[in-house]
Amino acid sequence: MLSFIIGIYFYPQMPEKIASHWNAQGQVDGYMSKFWGLFLMPLLSMILFLLFIAIPKIDPLKHNIEKFRKYYDGFVVLIIVYLFYVYLLTIFWNIGIRFSMVQPLAPAMGILFYYIGILTENAKRNWFIGIRTPWTLSSEKVWEKTHKIGGKLFKTAGAFAFIGVFFQSYALFFILVPIILVAAYTIIYSYFEYQKETR
Repeated sequence: MLSFIIGIYFYPQMPEKIASHWNAQGQVDGYMSKFWGLFLMPLLSMILFLLFIAIPKIDPLKHNIEKFRKYYDGFVVLIIVYLFYVYLLTIFWNIGIRFSMVQPLAPAMGILFYYIGILTENAKRNWFIGIRTPWTLSSEKVWEKTHKIGGKLFKTAGAFAFIGVFFQSYALFFILVPIILVAAYTIIYSYFEYQKETR
């Protein structure tokens, strides 16, 4: 709701074309109309929020989500606050405050990845949240082992993202490369753990 209010307030001050996307060097490479530039993010946030409310009600394993519900609720709050932060950065840039967009995103991504690590370590088997591969969903033991190691790796990726604050030219490298490696490793790890269990 605050995003919508801010969008309405800044609407008269905004250019007709709003910068909406930045490349790895922090240069603008995408624009939107004023209306969508100001109201697309609030709309997406609202839709995501409603989806997050629905997930614990529609998941076939919803009783498992209740076992880590406080971590799940914390993630919902954090992701909405993160989107609000990105929205504010976009507005500041478009009213004339110039900065490298990638650099202020680095600590925000670091916090987000670190908390995803906490959520991952505590997540119980379900269909929507966590490292959902065919092998983790097929075995409680594989789920637990994959999520324990995945949680630690996501926290490490969060720490690497923070380093991007100090290296503007490589900020995106410190954000993306660790998280891609973590995702790939946990998928492969779950496969081999499942093979060990079936043998």
